[in-house]
Amino acid sequence: MSRIEEITKELVMPILEENNFELVDVEYKKEGKHWYLRVYIDKEGGITLDDCQLVSEYLSDRLDEVDPIDHSYILEVSSPGLDRPLKTPRDFKRNLGKEVEVSLYQPIGKRKKFAGELLEFTGDKIILLCDGEKREFEMKNVRLVKPVIKF
Repeated sequence: MSRIEEITKELVMPILEENNFELVDVEYKKEGKHWYLRVYIDKEGGITLDDCQLVSEYLSDRLDEVDPIDHSYILEVSSPGLDRPLKTPRDFKRNLGKEVEVSLYQPIGKRKKFAGELLEFTGDKIILLCDGEKREFEMKNVRLVKPVIKF
């Protein structure tokens, strides 16, 4: 996490804790000509537009006070979406028993993607029920885990 992302995380936590929101991620990156500071938040039952506005206004004021960024940027506060990657232990625990897709850095038997029911998360490994058998993946080899969305 960059210094600006760390500062943003520290600045936004009081409003999140006060409202029982969860910080999912902070990103600070350049896209084209513009810099973006993105804060992804969530809560039980989902984030609303009003929730995003509340956090955005609070964070904007705190960032103006501290002024950690010496050029223009666009601040975005949003929900991470239904298919957001699982990143925190809380994300994994919330998705136990649900179907997820695991993408690996290196293939196992010519496969880099596996889908199945998330059975266990220990912090350094996950276990899926994949094609009728248990498969164990070490987190250091996992590029991405995201829920499977069925409509």
